[in-house]
Amino acid sequence: MAEPLAERLRPRTLDDYIGQQHLVGQGAVLRKMIDAGRISSFILWGPPGVGKTTLAQIIAHRLETPFYTLSAVTSGVKDVRDVIERAQKGRFFNEASPILFIDEIHRFSKSQQDSLLGAVEKGVVTLIGATTENPSFEVIRPLLSRCQLYVLKSLEKDDLLQLLDRAITKDVYLKELDITLQETDALLRFSGGDARKLLNILELVIEASDKSKPIVIDDKMVAERLQQNPLAYDKDGEMHYDIISAFIKSIRGSDPDAALYWLARMIEGGEDPKFIARRLVISASEDIGLANPNALLLANAAFDAVQKIGWPEGRIPLAEATVYLATSPKSNSAYLGIDAALELVRRTGNQPVPLPIRNAPTQLMKQLGYHDGYLYPHDYPGHFTPQQYMPDALVDERIWHGQHSPAEEKLYERMVNYWGERYKQ
Repeated sequence: MAEPLAERLRPRTLDDYIGQQHLVGQGAVLRKMIDAGRISSFILWGPPGVGKTTLAQIIAHRLETPFYTLSAVTSGVKDVRDVIERAQKGRFFNEASPILFIDEIHRFSKSQQDSLLGAVEKGVVTLIGATTENPSFEVIRPLLSRCQLYVLKSLEKDDLLQLLDRAITKDVYLKELDITLQETDALLRFSGGDARKLLNILELVIEASDKSKPIVIDDKMVAERLQQNPLAYDKDGEMHYDIISAFIKSIRGSDPDAALYWLARMIEGGEDPKFIARRLVISASEDIGLANPNALLLANAAFDAVQKIGWPEGRIPLAEATVYLATSPKSNSAYLGIDAALELVRRTGNQPVPLPIRNAPTQLMKQLGYHDGYLYPHDYPGHFTPQQYMPDALVDERIWHGQHSPAEEKLYERMVNYWGERYKQ
């Protein structure tokens, strides 16, 4: 049985490698190390199908050094130790360290990653890890500190078109067929910048065609062959977090067009609407806050509406809340205030509550001075009278700093009227 097209077209040299010119182009950092014949341990971080495994194999072939592969999905600590032992025994004096390539290294447990540390530090193996997840969160710090990190980018349109042309003109089987790429938008859209997926789709479309006749590939043919959602994304993967990040940042940056675009991306990708609604509630509190307190009410109402009416109508209250939040004035004073208060509590510990504002449910507590001297604000003009509410040791601390949005300005002015110099800034 023939190898899959993606495997048949896997580049064997850097000159055949498509994309990632910031790393392997002439004069780029990885190219220089490879040309010098010595590489240090590194981790390749990038989306699926951009050439992480291929790059590791090219490097091993170019350096003519033993190449060991482990998959984090199927390998345990024992497998790691076995490979390290084999690498140690098979290495000759002054020879370049064998390369240990670990695919999906983010799936390795802490103990598995710990088992690599000594070998990487002593140079028993040169580690090349590949991951689609952010190494800052998924790779233990001691291992990350021993490796360089190189970020691979999604392949550009020109890269993918180059790959398609190579497939139909250079592949040992496809070049014998009469194939015309009349339209490529669907191929590129369905692949999502993933070279492997692109070649798999091309192969599927061709296999389903009558190869005794000219094969003309257009967008309609590709869509009919695949019958799937081209915008679906992995809700547990990095794109999930990147898109929700873009959504929230667009709201924070007061760009309703961008916010609606990212909302649409999540809806088309099959994101859980309750997840989107929860983030809108958080954004209303964190980013709009006291500049427009109605934002939290509307976001919460949108959350309730989505749960009550379901899909697809739920997109409408989500869109309403999104536009309202994006176009609202912004303030993060409450968000900054609670973080400042938490930092103060952690720094100063459990300070005693001043006696006047303590609860005094028993006679003994009253005799000890609990509640003694408390001034009931409603007994005073304007329902306010100055008294100490902060612990004695923190009486001069300031936590909430009003921001001067139109709505919040009134709150700030009221505090200045009440407390005078304490709230002036």
